[in-house]
Amino acid sequence: MKNRNTILAATVAAAVLAATSLWAAQTRTVPLSDLTHVHGVVVDPEDGSRLLLATHHGVWRTLPDGRAEQVSDNADDYMGFTAHPKDPALFYGSGHPATGGNAGFLVSRDGARTWEQVSAGADGPVDFHAMTVSAADPNVIYGLYGGLQASRDGGRTWEVVGSPSGEVYDVAASATDVDTVYAATEAGPSVSSDGGRTWADAGAPRRPTSLVEVGKDGTVYAFVVGSGLLRLTVADEEWQRVSETSPDWIPLHLALHPDDPARLFAITTESRIMASEDGGGTWRQLG
Repeated sequence: MKNRNTILAATVAAAVLAATSLWAAQTRTVPLSDLTHVHGVVVDPEDGSRLLLATHHGVWRTLPDGRAEQVSDNADDYMGFTAHPKDPALFYGSGHPATGGNAGFLVSRDGARTWEQVSAGADGPVDFHAMTVSAADPNVIYGLYGGLQASRDGGRTWEVVGSPSGEVYDVAASATDVDTVYAATEAGPSVSSDGGRTWADAGAPRRPTSLVEVGKDGTVYAFVVGSGLLRLTVADEEWQRVSETSPDWIPLHLALHPDDPARLFAITTESRIMASEDGGGTWRQLG
């Protein structure tokens, strides 16, 4: 029996090694400009000089030479791509498998390489187009699917909570208050102070808002069409304009560098990858 178990263990180990080698051999790189349908961006927790990009064809990592390498071991469509605020290896996502259908709520525990479904979500399987994790309590997660859903146990169970009126495009949880969450809507930014059940005007111009994002210091960013990128710090009473609106591009996703608040990254409607080194005042295209 001992020899049989030893042989079985060796066989399993060889299979795992072969699968790992096959994945490494198939890992490919492409110019950044070749990536289309970019659905999310996160500053790589393991290397702040690189970005992780969730796309219609898998998750990719930017390289210094203007190219990107595939990170995920598949080419599934990843949406709602979100990093855990404290664990650099843990990521959340949703979207669609390459074989079709909705993916439900997904978790990766190895830096976005492999993924598993943890829950189908409420009334699922869901395909969360946007998700956000509370830095105040990482067990609290919000996702957009037929309205706003919330989980308070790390994504294992979900409930449908109240949503702002009209179309909702993005959500972002407060970094300091577990019950506060912001939303980008067709009528401007909205805010909830009771976990998404009731909503109020967030005080910005009442125009279509393509994104909302919150920094780890509690600063809130929103892109309001016709006004540009706006910012609201914990000390501000009114939103401040960071950059003018541009006729050339509208950002759909925003990532903030965790160690340098002056470094911002955006994904536009055309999947262009933009970077700012001055807090959003000026931008340049990567790749």
